[in-house]
Amino acid sequence: MAKYEVIIIGGGPAGLTAGLYTSRAGLKSLLIERGIFGGQMVNATLIENYPGFPQGIPGMALGDLMRQQAVKYGLEVVAAEAKGVAHGQLHHVPTAEGDFEATAIIISAGSEYRKLGVAGGERLLGHGVSYCATCDGFLFRDQEVAVVGGGDTAITDALELSRHAKKVYVIHRRDQLRAGQVLQHRAFAEPKLEFIWSTVIEEVLGDKALEGVRLRNVMTDQHTILELAGVFVAVGLMPNSRSFFPILDLDDAGYIITDETMATSSLGIFAAGDIRRNSPRQVSAAVGDGAIAAMSAFKYIQDHMNEARITSP
Repeated sequence: MAKYEVIIIGGGPAGLTAGLYTSRAGLKSLLIERGIFGGQMVNATLIENYPGFPQGIPGMALGDLMRQQAVKYGLEVVAAEAKGVAHGQLHHVPTAEGDFEATAIIISAGSEYRKLGVAGGERLLGHGVSYCATCDGFLFRDQEVAVVGGGDTAITDALELSRHAKKVYVIHRRDQLRAGQVLQHRAFAEPKLEFIWSTVIEEVLGDKALEGVRLRNVMTDQHTILELAGVFVAVGLMPNSRSFFPILDLDDAGYIITDETMATSSLGIFAAGDIRRNSPRQVSAAVGDGAIAAMSAFKYIQDHMNEARITSP
C-alpha cells in the first residue's frame, strides 16, 4: 500500500492549492481527483473576480494552470474516486486504482449540482436537459432554451447561452434575482433573455428528446406549457460529503464542520473549499482554505513526528 504524508481528496482550487503548499513544504503529497482538475470552476466561461487576471480567465485554463504549478513542485496525482476515509494512526483511503495511506488528509471534494427533481428530468438528461451551459450550449444554436435558477451560476449560464440560442428564458421561483449586481445589469440588458418570475418547473416533457416543460406559477397556481429545445439547471449545489459522514461531523445540509484551521472533528483530517460549512463558494476563498488546510496539516505532521520521537524507546 502506497504511503504518503498528505493525501488530498479533490482537485478543485482548494485541493490544488493545498497540494502546492504541502509539496513546496517538502511533504510527500498525493492528490486524488475523479474528474477534471479545477472543480466547478471549469464550467465558468470566464472568471472575472479572481485577482491577477484583469481581463478574466476561463475556468478550465485557470484549473490547468493551478495543476501545472502544483505538479511542478512535486505533487503526485491519480485519477480515481476516493471511496471514503478510514480514520486511524495512518488514515486509509481506498480507490479503484489502489489503496493509499497518509498521516494527514485534506478533503476538498467540492460539491455537485442539485438535481431538478421533477418527472422526466433524469430520463431526458443529455437529451435536452443539461447542468452545464458551457459544455452543451453550442448544441442549441438558434433554438429556444431555458435556464432554471436566479443566482450567479444561472445568470452566467443564461448569458453564455445567449451567444448561441435564439431565445433564453430564465425561470426563477422568486420575483427577483439573487445574482450579483454586475451580472443582473448584463442580464437585463441582453435582449435575448426573458424572465419568468415566481415560477417552477413541474414536469419535463418529451419522449426521446425534450419538447418543453410544464410550469406552475407559485403565486397564482396557474399551469402553462413552454415549448423548448433545452433546459439548463442551475438551482444550487450539494456537498460531496456522503463518503465521509461516518467519521466526520456534518451540519444539517451535509457540509463538513471545521474550525478556523480547517480541522474537522477527526484528528489529522482537514477540509477546505465548497465542501466545508460556511464556505462562500468562491475560487479565491477556496484557494485561501487550501492554503490554511495545508499549513495546518504540516503543523499536525510536525507535532506527530515530535511526539513519536519523545515516546520512542
